[in-house]
Amino acid sequence: MLVLIFNLEIIIVAMNNNKRKRHSRNDVSKKNQKPPSNKEQEIPSASTAKRAKSNEPSKSSNFFEKMRARLSGGHFRMINEKLYTCTGKEALNYFREDSSLFNLYHAGYRTQMSNWPEQPVNVIIKWLKKQSPSFVVADFGCGEAFIAKSVKNTVFSLDLVSNDPDVIACDMANTPLGSSSADVTVFCLSLMGTNYQTYLEEAYRVLKPGGWLLIAEVKSRFDPNTGGADPEKFSKAISELGFNSVKRDFSNKMFILFYFTKKEKKNAKKKEIEWPSLKPCLYKRR
Repeated sequence: MLVLIFNLEIIIVAMNNNKRKRHSRNDVSKKNQKPPSNKEQEIPSASTAKRAKSNEPSKSSNFFEKMRARLSGGHFRMINEKLYTCTGKEALNYFREDSSLFNLYHAGYRTQMSNWPEQPVNVIIKWLKKQSPSFVVADFGCGEAFIAKSVKNTVFSLDLVSNDPDVIACDMANTPLGSSSADVTVFCLSLMGTNYQTYLEEAYRVLKPGGWLLIAEVKSRFDPNTGGADPEKFSKAISELGFNSVKRDFSNKMFILFYFTKKEKKNAKKKEIEWPSLKPCLYKRR
């Protein structure tokens, strides 16, 4: 019996010694292991990296967005130059061949106008709201028909293309409006054709005697120092057509506003009117 107990004690002591040796070896191996570097700690797993990458804006998508913006701007400048350097009839045919160009042009137009501190159409709308709501308005080159959407007056919105049932598509020199049918005619940045005088002759026809002619144009087009028309000669030509010059507003940095009224009596037949050439408003590539 004593021998058995002694042998068990020897076995237990041996087992405890083996356990202590294993623990000591593990502690040494842990001490010899190097801690992970900061870089190793920062390296995400493959799935985490994939998720993070999907949330970042793609460089290629940003590139294509910039390219689309440049292409859109290039198309706008091309169409804009075309409108300033051709007749109204040619412009009408141009848009009839591809009406989507009209939308492209106005998208670029909105971008350009967003840089202006004040827009002439808003000045004209403000003026109209002070007049009689019974006045009939003919908006030549209405674009997106902001005037018709902003006043209580009856407004005939005229432009080369109609994407709106309330807009009449026509050549500005040959509208379907009746003679002496309008109290106000408006040209807001729309004297663009090389035959712009025929648009004004049409405005004279549709206006009632005493009716108003409002013209808003880019100021640079009337700066003789940079190749623009002399505003005095421009006003004189319109007066010879049969209008009285009421007011010229040069207060805005970007545009000039002319106010005329149709004379009660037509001018006596005189020599041919000398219309000044209006400088095209062309945008430089940025």
